[in-house]
Amino acid sequence: MKRPPVAITGIGAISALGTGTAAQLEALRDGRSGITRLTHLSLPFPEQWFGEVKATNADLAALAGVDADRSRTVLLGLIAAREALRNAGIGPGADIDLLSASTVGGMDRSEVFATRWMAGATDGIDRARGHAVCDHAQQLAQHLGLNGRVATLSTACSSSANALMLGAWLIRSGRADAVLAGGADALCRFTTEGFRALSAMDPAACRPFSADRAGMNLGEGAAYLVLEHGDRAQARGRTPLAFLAGAANANDAHHQTATSPEGDGPYRAMREALADAGRTPHQVDLINAHGTGTDNNDGTEQLAMERLFTTVPPFSSTKSATGHTLAAAGALEAVFSVLCIRHGLLPANLRHSAPIEGLRATPNTTPRRAEVRTVLSTSFGFGGNDSALVLSSTP
Repeated sequence: MKRPPVAITGIGAISALGTGTAAQLEALRDGRSGITRLTHLSLPFPEQWFGEVKATNADLAALAGVDADRSRTVLLGLIAAREALRNAGIGPGADIDLLSASTVGGMDRSEVFATRWMAGATDGIDRARGHAVCDHAQQLAQHLGLNGRVATLSTACSSSANALMLGAWLIRSGRADAVLAGGADALCRFTTEGFRALSAMDPAACRPFSADRAGMNLGEGAAYLVLEHGDRAQARGRTPLAFLAGAANANDAHHQTATSPEGDGPYRAMREALADAGRTPHQVDLINAHGTGTDNNDGTEQLAMERLFTTVPPFSSTKSATGHTLAAAGALEAVFSVLCIRHGLLPANLRHSAPIEGLRATPNTTPRRAEVRTVLSTSFGFGGNDSALVLSSTP
């Protein structure tokens, strides 16, 4: 039996490139980077570069239509999710499932008080209720007025890609007709200190897939996509923006924070996602690569691409523009993939200076127009949790 198509009928996003999908598209077309020093957050890292959303919590709360006394993760998520629902023509009270990913949850609020709490003080202890990673999803569902299932996914950097994969499975298996899937993460001290401890942070703006790469820049943001059964979208008179044609998850179980030297997990995830979509490698017009800028990720990911493709199609890491938005990255880059399909765009891999030694392909370094029908978008998380999505102009 032919499986039902999973239509993408709404998208929403906020990142260091701006608020809303129109701002994301304009920045990608211009080859503009949102990576800067911190200007709106008071984190103690003046020497680091970040993909910071250029807004205070009060600014974000005004955009989200709520008070500012909540996690920045929630504020970012509300802005992106509202845009996606509005884009899909879905209002409050909808019977739609929410699958939302995060790694930090409400940590940006609770870490401000943590030292005092550990010393026995109780001021601000009520904020601990919002610390759990699942709290952001519950708050999103409440404020958006959604009446379906609510679930949180947290598989490190592949989290929101896995949310989209789960959403597609719910639709194809008949368990849901529509799903709002994506993720949100805010910058905070905990994650910054963690990646600094791993020596994974570039002291300059990051350079994915470049021989002189020196690490990543953390970013923040949120992105959500409305997935619908193709028949439901047609019945509502909605023209799909694109289709989630296939997806796969693999785990190479090599190391807590590193991919296997041969790129086995990324290779299997990409190969199996294409097979799930019924596509061959030569049908891929663009790879939206994970491309964090770290030595291990970029080398092993490109090696996996060169194993899978006889000639590697145009590829780039948009993290060179947004920073690494952690759990939001898979959904944000899925939104970018939809924009590339809709507007015929190959985005730039910024600041690339020289190819990685021993590998033959080089990323696309300037924005250019091209027909884009099929995008392979990859997201690889700690512990080897490797995911790939296939987004296409046709089901």
